Amino acid sequence: MERTGKVVVEKQSKTILLNVIAFLVRRVLVKLIPFGFTPSLMAVASSLYANAPPSLLLRSLLDYCCCPYPVFGDSISCEFEIGDGCTTVFTTQASTKVYKSVGSKCSAQFLEVTVGSDALLAILPDPVTCFSTARYSQKQVFRVLLDSNLVIVDWFTSGRHESGEKWDFDLYKSTNNIFFDDNQPLFLDTVLLEQQSISPITERMRGYQVIAMIILLGPKLKHIQSEVQDNVKRMMSEQLHIPFTGLSGCAQSNSRHFTKPSFIASCSVFGPKGIGVIVRVAAMTTESVYKFLQHQLVGMEPLIGVLPYH
Repeated sequence: MERTGKVVVEKQSKTILLNVIAFLVRRVLVKLIPFGFTPSLMAVASSLYANAPPSLLLRSLLDYCCCPYPVFGDSISCEFEIGDGCTTVFTTQASTKVYKSVGSKCSAQFLEVTVGSDALLAILPDPVTCFSTARYSQKQVFRVLLDSNLVIVDWFTSGRHESGEKWDFDLYKSTNNIFFDDNQPLFLDTVLLEQQSISPITERMRGYQVIAMIILLGPKLKHIQSEVQDNVKRMMSEQLHIPFTGLSGCAQSNSRHFTKPSFIASCSVFGPKGIGVIVRVAAMTTESVYKFLQHQLVGMEPLIGVLPYH
């Protein structure tokens, strides 16, 4: 089944509004949160469109939306426009489960978002979990300005461990592309795991059960970018026992023996003048990634009004 939808988020004065939009299949909740929490700067869904209602549901935060998971052959396309000065947060109610595929059918999701001037978009989902033989592909395209702000968390697990499934899905593909408003590419990234390769996925993953990517972009996130880079550098220096420089100026080492770490993170900058930061994570447990996200994104609370992943 194919579903499409469009949402426009704009500011509305003299009205305090805090709404949730849930569009089906991936159980995504879009929290339209007033930036600054003042009546003069509000985020409001000014228009909604869906080709197969109720693909888009506008509800208050007190309501609970139950939405199905992707099944074989589902195709979902949704477009958002985040107006100037608005703050919008996408979250999920739980991890996204992708059911087993039938034949070569692939569940697909396409999301396109335009982020306005001085606006903030934060995509903070729970991980995607693909069932055995599942085939899933998602593509997210973001169009930004120089003063737009964007946080993207994109992560997935190896499968349903309680059912003995670890990296048993057939295909997982996730693409994240960021463009400036003149279509100049700023960030292009694709993760692809497929069973029909030289070796099984589980062999290639070397015991790691969770893969994550975090993107931080924009002037409002500068302090968080600096903290995350420092935290990752310090954490990995301790995890990998990398020699560090002591007060004497001489290299010292924490240990002579190297053991495989249960959590690995790397951090780098991208874009003109390093306006963006990307963090990549490989971990052996989902819980360790949740704790990492909680710690690294704690500085977002003043921007979105809630502590991410708490």
